[in-house]
Amino acid sequence: MPELPEVEVVRRGLEPLVIGRRIQSVHCAVPALRYPLPDLDVLAGLSCQRITRRAKYLLFEFNDGLLLAWHLGMTGQFHVLPRDEPKARHEHVRIDFDDGSSLRYRDARRFGYAGLMSAESWQQHAWFRNLGPEPLSNAFDGKYLYERCCNRQAPIKHVLMDAKAVVGIGNIYASEALFRAGIHPARHAGRISLRRLQLLVQHVKEILHEAIEAGGSTISDFVQVDGKPGYFAFGFQVYGRKGEACPRCGHVIQRIVQAGRSTFYCPGCQH
Repeated sequence: MPELPEVEVVRRGLEPLVIGRRIQSVHCAVPALRYPLPDLDVLAGLSCQRITRRAKYLLFEFNDGLLLAWHLGMTGQFHVLPRDEPKARHEHVRIDFDDGSSLRYRDARRFGYAGLMSAESWQQHAWFRNLGPEPLSNAFDGKYLYERCCNRQAPIKHVLMDAKAVVGIGNIYASEALFRAGIHPARHAGRISLRRLQLLVQHVKEILHEAIEAGGSTISDFVQVDGKPGYFAFGFQVYGRKGEACPRCGHVIQRIVQAGRSTFYCPGCQH
């Protein structure tokens, strides 16, 4: 599933290709993705003024105060192509602009979803109102994470992947950040010192920035708006490397399952 870096890469790729262009028409090939699609025909005649991101959602803001929130699910992709480009496999939505280009949404597994809401009140929508802070914001720091971890028996990796605590880090980046910080992913969150959590926050931010600059991580389906893969996967130090030598201490990297997700760690330098 695309995590924060991948969604941010898509957002940055769409900005110069979508902002300021007026929508002429919208064509939906299916009535629903993960959930029923909203009435996207109401976008005709509007122009996108801004594209932002909250957690793993792309937020398209239009000139009449309307906002379109879109979650990519597991395999969702956006591409901007000439309007006369033939429809691709798994292409479910096409938004045509007045300059002859079109925004295409493809989704092989159809787990993505979209919703229309007010640009003034979208933060009160059920999708957003209980979300934690952005991990790249100043609100996410060592003190905040320490307060969220106090007296908790949950593994620290669970806390990092809890959207009510902090959004968008995801499985891959949680594993990589915990490795850099030298913290075992199963360690009880409430037993980690403020100093170590400050170090963990630092590494979370570093890894997310590095991943964004590398175009995200392509494991199977993710590609950027221009169709190129993300290259951060080439820099994984533990994720997906079960049985290999730790690049830091030489111990064999292990894999465990936490909350149904694979976790990779080094037993030699993560405690």
